[in-house]
Amino acid sequence: MKFPRRTLEAPDVNITPLIDVVFLLLIFFMVSTTFTRETRLAVDLPEAEAASSEAINDQIEVLVSQSGRYSVNSQVLESSDTRTLGAALVDAAQGDRRRPVLLVADAEATHQAVVTAMDAIGQAGFSRLSIATRQPTSDGNTTE
Repeated sequence: MKFPRRTLEAPDVNITPLIDVVFLLLIFFMVSTTFTRETRLAVDLPEAEAASSEAINDQIEVLVSQSGRYSVNSQVLESSDTRTLGAALVDAAQGDRRRPVLLVADAEATHQAVVTAMDAIGQAGFSRLSIATRQPTSDGNTTE
C-alpha cells in the first residue's frame, strides 16, 4: 500500500491576538499606576493686609498654638480633643450658641489642629465662625 506523501507546510503562528493582549495589559498598567509625587503639596498661607477690625465684645476666642494646643478666651485647655474643646466653648458661651466664635491659629500650627477646632465648634452647635489671621512683625513673630 502506497500512501501519498504530504508536503510539509511551515507552521504558521498568528501573533495578532498576542499583540492585542500585550496592548491591553500596557493600557491597564498605565491607567492603574499611581504617582506619589502628587501626595505632597507646598501651600503658602495668605497674609492679611487689611487693618484689624474692631473686636466684638461678646465673641468667644479660640486660639490654636503651634504645638496644636487649644485655648478658649485665654484659658489653655488640658486636652486637645474635640469633646474638651466643645465643652469649653459651651461653658464660655454660657449656653448661648448664637455667640460668634473667632478662630485664631498660629502660622506654624498644623492644618489638622485647625480643622479639628472647626469641627468641634460645629459639633458644639455654633454657627457664627470667623477665622482671623495674624500679621507678622519685624522680629518674625505674629500679632493680631
